[in-house]
Amino acid sequence: MPDRPFVSLTTDFGAAYTAICAGVIYSIAPSANVLVLSDEVTPYAVTEGAMLLRQALPYLPAGVHVGIVDPGVGTPRRPVAVVTGRGDVLIGPDNGLLPPAAEVLGGAVHAYELADPAHRLPEVSTSFHGRDIFSPAAAHVANGLPPAELGPRVPPTALRPLRVPPVTKDDDALTASTLYIDRFGSLVLAARRDDLPATPAYGTPLEVTWTTRDGTPRTIRAPFAETFGSVAEGEPLLWVDSSGWLGLAVNQGSAAARFGLASDAVLTIRPATEE
Repeated sequence: MPDRPFVSLTTDFGAAYTAICAGVIYSIAPSANVLVLSDEVTPYAVTEGAMLLRQALPYLPAGVHVGIVDPGVGTPRRPVAVVTGRGDVLIGPDNGLLPPAAEVLGGAVHAYELADPAHRLPEVSTSFHGRDIFSPAAAHVANGLPPAELGPRVPPTALRPLRVPPVTKDDDALTASTLYIDRFGSLVLAARRDDLPATPAYGTPLEVTWTTRDGTPRTIRAPFAETFGSVAEGEPLLWVDSSGWLGLAVNQGSAAARFGLASDAVLTIRPATEE
């Protein structure tokens, strides 16, 4: 509703600290409609948080969206507000968290550093900028403050991008890094279906290879499948998630636990050889 500005919160804080941020927003903008999109981002996992924002925000009402996954809190990294082409204002640290979401919301049109003390809490800690800087800024914008009044202009091109290792591919193989591991233990990769060799049909068997942390090569076979239920319970598959990323999963299980994979895993995928 026009008289209830929409604010979302995405953090790696857990419930209690995120609730404090929501309370700060309500205390400054009591009419705001505040949604906690997630307080369960893996701690310090900027890429995971960025991908969640990118996936979710197009489906949320236009408004003020706060993202806080900030391992550099208290350092000289900038706190920023980014105005998007859709009209949203994204607020969070300038550490790569916000640009992917801005891109799918019409691009970053303007950006500002959150520097004006009038739009912070009176005392700013070195370790809880979510409470002391980001949430107050979001609340003031929700109340109608023009983002330009938050602080100096930052050229959108100067925002720190999210750095994801590029896909490497040839006619026979695709090598891609892991963006994040979701709560089901599935690995979401920085690759698309079209990156796969020969764009396989559903049911095509593939080989997935990686090197374990002790330097041992490991290979498994998994079909390229349309749904988890296309394979038996407990069996692996490669699939395309709801955001279009390629992933490795286990039907009703955890690929990460089953195969000892972590969020820094780099996988090579190629057509399976005949057995």
